[in-house]
Amino acid sequence: MTGPRYTPLALSLPATIPFVGPETQERQRGAPFVARLGANESVFGPSPRAIEAMAATDIWMYGDPENHDLRHALADHHGVRPENIVVGEGIDGLLGYLVRLMVGSGDAVVTSDGAYPTFNYHVAGYGGALHKVPYRDDHEDPAALFAEAAEVDAKLVYLANPDNPMGSWHSGQDIVNAMDTLPEGCLLVLDEAYVECAPAGTAAPVEADDPRVIRMRTFSKVYGMAGARVGYAIAAPDLISAFNKVRNHFGMNRAAVAGALAALHDDAWLTQVRQKITAARDRIGRIAQENGLEALPSATNFVAIDCGRDGVFAKAVLDGLVAQGVFVRMPFAAPQNRCIRVSCGDTDDLRAFAAALPKALAVAREGNG
Repeated sequence: MTGPRYTPLALSLPATIPFVGPETQERQRGAPFVARLGANESVFGPSPRAIEAMAATDIWMYGDPENHDLRHALADHHGVRPENIVVGEGIDGLLGYLVRLMVGSGDAVVTSDGAYPTFNYHVAGYGGALHKVPYRDDHEDPAALFAEAAEVDAKLVYLANPDNPMGSWHSGQDIVNAMDTLPEGCLLVLDEAYVECAPAGTAAPVEADDPRVIRMRTFSKVYGMAGARVGYAIAAPDLISAFNKVRNHFGMNRAAVAGALAALHDDAWLTQVRQKITAARDRIGRIAQENGLEALPSATNFVAIDCGRDGVFAKAVLDGLVAQGVFVRMPFAAPQNRCIRVSCGDTDDLRAFAAALPKALAVAREGNG
């Protein structure tokens, strides 16, 4: 009896999950977390209008394979045409489709060392050759990314603005200016998942029909719908149309799409959540300062806290927090891994973090000298 006949590429890849989820960690520790501050979800939740719309959905029906209403609403929201919009199962799902469209065995792709690992996971899954450049002063470096893309003849170059995991950002105009050096035939994948959290001027002022770039957005962050898995991309019509060759046309949950449509029209809720994020970032910064640590400036719904040493010490701090029931994460690559990353939370979440951090630091210092 023989087993499945995997492709050589599949046989060469490890069976990995880019992130170990908090649920997995709760099962391992045999207890729930008291503060879930690691996944950059919005603890402030979705718009009440979104909840009402999702509850009222005729879920017995498949979703609209064209996602017509949401695409048209997003087009109106951004001042573009529906032909410039594709909807998908979060940015993660859209990144998978994009890489499938663009990357074959050995094709070069450029990203930052330590940037969002799910993108790297998709590139590896289609046999692409990943090339990395370092961060500069805890920021992704567009000039270095684009220079590397020219050097290796990259098909894609990935840049997040604002950035995960550091929370840093560039002005949108600076990115547009840097695009003058983007090599011919290279597509910029501009991940703007956190842009609604960021200062005015962070979103890149790019024409939707510009064939050099595809911009990714999501309802998972400020809109508070991470579990619904609704993302979208803005790009030139030819590229948007190409997604129809490979995407799962019934991949979108009907209730999730209805919720996203309602959330898009609730500006008052979005404003309220932004205010709560700002207050939480400030509180996290004060907690860091009270413990002799430095909180990095952030344009996201999380804050990177510099633990002042190296990745070994930061991991010990993280482990100390997890042991007390406070879920946080940390960057993967040096020197960013000297930090822990703390998502914005409500008053109870941040009270738990404030109580746990001194104990975690004491244990880490004792174990690391």
